[in-house]
Amino acid sequence: MSRAGGSSAAVHAEAATASAEERAAEYRRRGWWREETFLDDLSRQARERPHKLAVAGRRVAESRTDTLTYAELARLTERFALALGGLGVRRGDVVAVQLPNRWEMVPLMFACMRIGAVICPISPICPESELRHRLGLTGARVCVTLPRWAGTPLARIVTGLRGELPSLDHVLVVDGPVPEGALSFHDHVAAEEREAHGDPGPQGPALTADEPFVVLFTSGTTGESKGVLHSQNTVHSAVRGYADAFGLGDAWVAAVSTPLVHYSGFAQGVLAGVMLGGTVAFQDVRRNEALLDLVERYGATLLYGPPATLADVAASQRSARRDTSTLRHVVIGSAPVLKALADEVHETLGARTYSLWGMSENGPVTMTRPEDPELRAAESNGRAIDAMQTRIDPTGTDATGSPVGRLRVRGASLALGYYRREEAFAAEFGADGWFDTGDLARDDGSGGIRIVGRARDAIVRDGRVAPMTELEAVIGSHPKAVEAALVGLPSGADRGGTEICAVVVPHGAEGPSLEEVRSHLRESGHDSGFLPDRVELLPALPKTLTGKVRKAELRQRYTPTAG
Repeated sequence: MSRAGGSSAAVHAEAATASAEERAAEYRRRGWWREETFLDDLSRQARERPHKLAVAGRRVAESRTDTLTYAELARLTERFALALGGLGVRRGDVVAVQLPNRWEMVPLMFACMRIGAVICPISPICPESELRHRLGLTGARVCVTLPRWAGTPLARIVTGLRGELPSLDHVLVVDGPVPEGALSFHDHVAAEEREAHGDPGPQGPALTADEPFVVLFTSGTTGESKGVLHSQNTVHSAVRGYADAFGLGDAWVAAVSTPLVHYSGFAQGVLAGVMLGGTVAFQDVRRNEALLDLVERYGATLLYGPPATLADVAASQRSARRDTSTLRHVVIGSAPVLKALADEVHETLGARTYSLWGMSENGPVTMTRPEDPELRAAESNGRAIDAMQTRIDPTGTDATGSPVGRLRVRGASLALGYYRREEAFAAEFGADGWFDTGDLARDDGSGGIRIVGRARDAIVRDGRVAPMTELEAVIGSHPKAVEAALVGLPSGADRGGTEICAVVVPHGAEGPSLEEVRSHLRESGHDSGFLPDRVELLPALPKTLTGKVRKAELRQRYTPTAG
């Protein structure tokens, strides 16, 4: 579904040589950018459908669900904005929010827009060193956190960092005991008397659609993580394209399995929901088997998550059936969709599976569509939304001889930059204005792309590039495996100079043997030239905060040492 007529490719070609002002004008003409903001969307929804459910946040440990209607969300936004202003937050300041998927995150997002502040979502499992880096880089004035999460005393850690971070004026603690030097979130932000007695201090106007409004940190697989800076328009163009691709409207109810501190939960979940006037449901801990409870209770029409999550959901449905008759779209990101998983989702949930590719720097860029053939998701990551354009610069071939190359993108959804790392962002662009995603891809033969893997992790044999993501997905689907990662290790000339090592998380006490892995790949139709030479078992793969496997760590662990 397109938002405007004409040739998207022609628009992008003209925009590549245009000035920033000319590009912005063209993006607005096409409807990708707008003058309105997500705060305007919230005001409209509160006016037109005040009693409709906007947010349902399940607290798994407490066996309860917190809900907000659009009218309640709008009121809380004003209350939270008043309180943040009273704490000295001014226009352009950064507010860090270190929370799991809790309802408080949602009005905090809009409250920051309301007073002109920039929100910086941070995972509650962020290590102290990385937390120090993120708070220091952004110069956050306020950090909202929990007393404790997963055994870690978050509030005490954040409060202890204040001596190193002169800009951090306040630590606000949601629920539970408040350590010395911190403040109660309830008393200073959420309490109803704030509306009557709060002193907001001087506040600037709400953020415009083109100003920075969020810093989303990358995974940091090769060093310190980078803060991706977005405007509401760069996000709007992406979520508008996402919604249009699936024909979503105000009847949309999303069950979101990913964290609200990541782009997929923050934008494709909360902001898309408010833009459309739909409902977003989530839970505060990862309990994949319980996601169908949200689907059944709220009549979810879309379920989003990675393959492992959807496999757990399908298995849960087989063991204890829930009513999933409302479900229309099961969208899978972060890894390839295998035909077996698509078939299982259709059989157990009655819904069709779609594949999506995106990244923090640009949100969802490509996806398969309802008008595509039924099993396209198992073959492709889809084609680009109208607001974005993709290009593959060939660097080699795959097992079939098809060109494989670096995936580059450009368009209206591209971030404003990396926060206080302008040179690092500029380095990702070629002279022709295309952004290097760092991924390898090939043409899917139908106007879309198929992701092969990260360029820095590529395994090449006899001039051919291994289809890393597909091989890992197939190995991870073995009955004795939970997930897998492939790494190339130095080897002799008999193996093309590279040994392929499959690192597997076993399902149960015994993982698959090398021969079992190789047989499984042969049965799936994969080229024998890329079968693993070695299998190693690990209880869990080392991962970043955004769930990406730290392959450099695996290569270091399994590379043979001399002597």
